[in-house]
Amino acid sequence: MTGGIKNIILVASGKGGVGKSTVAVNLSLALAARKAQVGLLDADVYGPSIPTMLGHAEPRQAEDGKRLKAIAKHGIELMSIGYLVDPNTAMIWRGPMLASAVTQFVTDVEWGELDYLVMDLPPGTGDIQLTLAQKFKVTGAVLVTTPQVVALSDVIRAKSMFDKVRIRTLGLVENMSYFICPTCDSRHEIFSHGGGESAAADLDIPFLGRIPIETAVREASDTGLPIVLKAPEAASAKAFFAIADTLQVAVQKINADDAVRERRQGALKIVSN
Repeated sequence: MTGGIKNIILVASGKGGVGKSTVAVNLSLALAARKAQVGLLDADVYGPSIPTMLGHAEPRQAEDGKRLKAIAKHGIELMSIGYLVDPNTAMIWRGPMLASAVTQFVTDVEWGELDYLVMDLPPGTGDIQLTLAQKFKVTGAVLVTTPQVVALSDVIRAKSMFDKVRIRTLGLVENMSYFICPTCDSRHEIFSHGGGESAAADLDIPFLGRIPIETAVREASDTGLPIVLKAPEAASAKAFFAIADTLQVAVQKINADDAVRERRQGALKIVSN
């Protein structure tokens, strides 16, 4: 794995507006709450959300004077183009420039020793996704969708892209799954029901869980203190913690299986020689 990074986890979606960054941020914080060493890379160069959701900060140079030091906030390490440029500046870059920038965020940032580097990808299936697959050993991808049919059809394309570049899909998260009324605490299925779980079954990937719509999630993100920190007993926060626990178990199994496979391949090479 890259330097001191044990696992790279991609958080992806087939389309924008499904809450991918909300999932990436809260999942990272939930993993850190489980005593993992976690980094979060905002790979959405056109629309960086991490500085707003986790608060602004000034990046510092690493001791070697050649790299940047990841920003420490809320127990995780962070980096985003939003920490380096004026937030009102439009990033008018072509695909190769975007891919190069994200690559440098991995190699030219001092992350330290990490159990997980979570990457919040831009929506779609473009240059950044392909470059990451080519440049780094990625443990797997988490797909984020909402229950609507249009979102589910896009996530199928995202899964197909990861299959083609040989990146495992660790599972699917259904965000905005249902609405919890803040006054009566009742549950309302606004965007249909069961679409994410059905899509996961059709794609033969694990269904990691549902995240409800809560006003507190938006309010918490806007103030730079995400829901798993601000209100860990909220329904959405509990869902993020459950997804983090499931993801950790899946990654441990993948790494154990890969280690066994590598030992077998090594033994076969010795025998053949």
